[in-house]
Amino acid sequence: MQKITTHLWFDDQAEEAVRHYTSVFPDSRVLDVQRYGEAGPGEPGTVMTISFELAGQRYIALNGGPEFHFTEAVSLYVDCADQDEVDRYWAKLGEGGSEGPCGWLKDKFGLSWQVVPRALPDLLRDPDPARSARVMKAMLGMGKIDVKGLEDAYNGETAPVS
Repeated sequence: MQKITTHLWFDDQAEEAVRHYTSVFPDSRVLDVQRYGEAGPGEPGTVMTISFELAGQRYIALNGGPEFHFTEAVSLYVDCADQDEVDRYWAKLGEGGSEGPCGWLKDKFGLSWQVVPRALPDLLRDPDPARSARVMKAMLGMGKIDVKGLEDAYNGETAPVS
């Protein structure tokens, strides 16, 4: 069993969120559902917590009520092998949510995600400070990360104006 598990507090959308997240990532599944009983505080029979896995990583979702909300101070980082994965996860996670800068988005439940191609940290680690600075500048101007745009910046090429 995993020693530390991320716990996500929802108002009353835990079940809907878990269904959505497990449909987005391969190797994902619901592990257990606990329901509120007569003692409450939720309506008896409604979902209290759902234990689930996303890409093999365990999480718990709680229907805890409206007292707490997600902020960008915590986000889930999605490591993407290539642009196709970035595009797929960006579309699925961003549906009904809002796009942010630098590969960040909020899903329709308010949870923040970073959808990042593996190329980004690789290019930023380049020992040539001019190359890594160009990559950083390019990334700072992006919403969804564009691998070709990062590579062009890395190579000192100017991206075409659209």
